[in-house]
Amino acid sequence: MRWFLLCVSVAITQGFVVIPLIKSKSLRNNLKERGLLEDFFQAEHQTLSRKYVLGLDPPDTAPTEHLINYMDNEYFGVIQIGTPPQEFKVVFDTGSADLWVPSVSCTSSACTNHHRFSPRLSSSYQPTDRVVSISYGTGSMSGVLGFDTVKVANFEDTHQGLVLSETESIFLSYSPFDGVLGLAYPSLSVSGVPPVFDNIWSKGLIDQDLFSVYLNSDKGSSVTFGGINPAFYSGSLQWVDVTVQKYWQITIDSISMDGQVIACHDGCATIVDTGTSVIAGHPEAISSIQEIIGSKPDKYGLYTVSCDSVGSLPDIIITINGVKYPLPASAYINQFPGSCSSGFQTTSGLWILGDIFIRQYFVVFDRGNNRVGFAPAIKS
Repeated sequence: MRWFLLCVSVAITQGFVVIPLIKSKSLRNNLKERGLLEDFFQAEHQTLSRKYVLGLDPPDTAPTEHLINYMDNEYFGVIQIGTPPQEFKVVFDTGSADLWVPSVSCTSSACTNHHRFSPRLSSSYQPTDRVVSISYGTGSMSGVLGFDTVKVANFEDTHQGLVLSETESIFLSYSPFDGVLGLAYPSLSVSGVPPVFDNIWSKGLIDQDLFSVYLNSDKGSSVTFGGINPAFYSGSLQWVDVTVQKYWQITIDSISMDGQVIACHDGCATIVDTGTSVIAGHPEAISSIQEIIGSKPDKYGLYTVSCDSVGSLPDIIITINGVKYPLPASAYINQFPGSCSSGFQTTSGLWILGDIFIRQYFVVFDRGNNRVGFAPAIKS
């Protein structure tokens, strides 16, 4: 497992904070290297058609929130929890709203090979007896809600609700991150407590009720709370309204190639999700895209593409609020040593614009105005 150490850039006096993100090997690749990917897909297909199903215990009586995500979370940042601080690598995930990390009381292998939080070592920790369960297509976790100080860069988010996992499924053993920090709307919170961003804003620690995300294929990725860095994008931000204030849900007008609409002919409800590496859509539309780009399914359910085709395939155009956002083949085809695969996958829920799109387009998540802004990302 390879980690990139990035410098933290913090601008406290300007009312915003920049958290560097680290790109690492995906869970998919970790499982594939260990010969476990086929086992994962078999288990996944036996459980859920959606990637996230989150709900409070007991699961047979409590309401369930259906979220969608994929196992290829590759970008994560470092936060600290407790007094004195304990350090964790977390996915900054716009597709969920809760913060969770492993607890020292968890003996699952998925916990023991990750950093675990010790409430006993934190003088500021406040326990509760509320149990929260999270089930994924990639596995599941169950833990207890507590409150403590969460440090994001140099900002201290006091009395932040977080879930400390006490059990985790085996497949989470191979994730490159310890936990998840959700950045969706509070209505998506399973634990019922305000998300980290909401606490930071309500305490006046940032000047603007928004955050922005810049993803790069190499070093330099970051999430900025309370500000927009013009060095990360070119041109002007193009804004689109959030249609449902739960996920960061917007509407795609259409998806086209060579001037022909190939998906979303009548528009598609879509979420912009930093916790998903791919672009995901309805099976019929995605199958059509796979056929057009010449991808073929393998035994893992991945769609392989000839690496020689990357230079000849045309752009795929995603139109949002009348603005065209081209994606070159080099963006929508994942290139690995000796193999290439499609960056499109199926989902039975909302469409998802994941990291493939966000690497090409700098994104501003504007909570104050309930809108999302896009502009071409500047590549370092």
